[in-house]
Amino acid sequence: MKTANFFVGSFDFLSKMSYNNTTQPNILNVTEETLHQVSEEDIYGFWIGFSLAVFSNAFTGSSYIVKKLGLNRVAKKQEGVLPDHDGYGYLKEWLWWVGMSLMIFGEILNFLAYIFAPATLVTPLGALSVIVTAVMSSIFLKERLNIIGKVSCGLCVIGSTVMVVHSPQETQVHSMDEMLEKVQEPIFIVYCLTLLGVALVFIIILAPKYGGKYVLVYQAICGILGSFTVMGSKGTGIAISQTVKGDQQFTNWFTYVNLAIVIACILVELNFLNRSLAKFNTAVVIPINYVLFTSFVVSLSAVLFKDFFYMNWKDIVSFFLGFIIVVGGIFLLNSFKDMDITMKNLPKAHKKEIEKDETINILVNGNIKNTNDTYRKLDNSQSIASIDQIVFETK
Repeated sequence: MKTANFFVGSFDFLSKMSYNNTTQPNILNVTEETLHQVSEEDIYGFWIGFSLAVFSNAFTGSSYIVKKLGLNRVAKKQEGVLPDHDGYGYLKEWLWWVGMSLMIFGEILNFLAYIFAPATLVTPLGALSVIVTAVMSSIFLKERLNIIGKVSCGLCVIGSTVMVVHSPQETQVHSMDEMLEKVQEPIFIVYCLTLLGVALVFIIILAPKYGGKYVLVYQAICGILGSFTVMGSKGTGIAISQTVKGDQQFTNWFTYVNLAIVIACILVELNFLNRSLAKFNTAVVIPINYVLFTSFVVSLSAVLFKDFFYMNWKDIVSFFLGFIIVVGGIFLLNSFKDMDITMKNLPKAHKKEIEKDETINILVNGNIKNTNDTYRKLDNSQSIASIDQIVFETK
């Protein structure tokens, strides 16, 4: 009996211990990181936003090609005269309107992507539109995509993949009340005022004097205002999402503040972007615009939504390394897109340049003279003014 009572008592004791361990958490092991649990809704929204961003960039990138095909058709009908010489003649071309429709649809998808996914994920994926444009231009516009362009596209894909894998998978704001609470935080207010102050200095003081000389002036304005556009789009998207679910937000004054920010920033941003494209080479404007725009959006989103707050340092470092890879890919793609570089002539490129430098001759008054001996062999009485013809040629 004593033995039986002993086993029964032991069983009751172990049952109570097991119950206590399963119902009460270990306070010593609870940390701020374990308290934050990513909900299934956030994960589901992450992948929806990612998919929308990918399709958005596919439509946006292809829209440039379709519009270019429409402009080429107009130029062909006008016997080579560019459309802008005939006012708005391209508005009569149906193919141009197809391209414009693709762009509008892509921007709508991009706007919806900000509703579901963090801005730190959606914005960097804009590099995919550059890849789509480069690939489709080589197919439909017969523009050659050299070996550096192909490698650059691969780098952009790899960098974007790394950023997606290591990007934050949670959305910290789900309602306009939470959004309003976030924007009232002192650190966000100080950061916004700093960015606005810098933007005003660039617009009022630096742009009139140095805008036409330095590409960074116009692009800094576009990047700063673009970050406010994205944040305003995020707030507007949240308002639309709540309204669709039955919680009317278009009676909320804060919704219209977000709409006003989006409209005002887009108008000013497009103005300076057009100025930049008119003054500088597109190969310079595109990568700088991407870098500054993405940098300002990621920084402002990190302050407002604390996207990186619950990430470990490895994911943060990997995310920014992926961003650097994408930046490098876009830079290479736009910087060397007009060069005729293939796998066949790549090994001989350096050798040919050396041989070219060694065999340059100068034809002076009908007499061929080597560059190294030309000025030494010319008579002292023969001045530059007496040289009738100088022709550079290569053997």
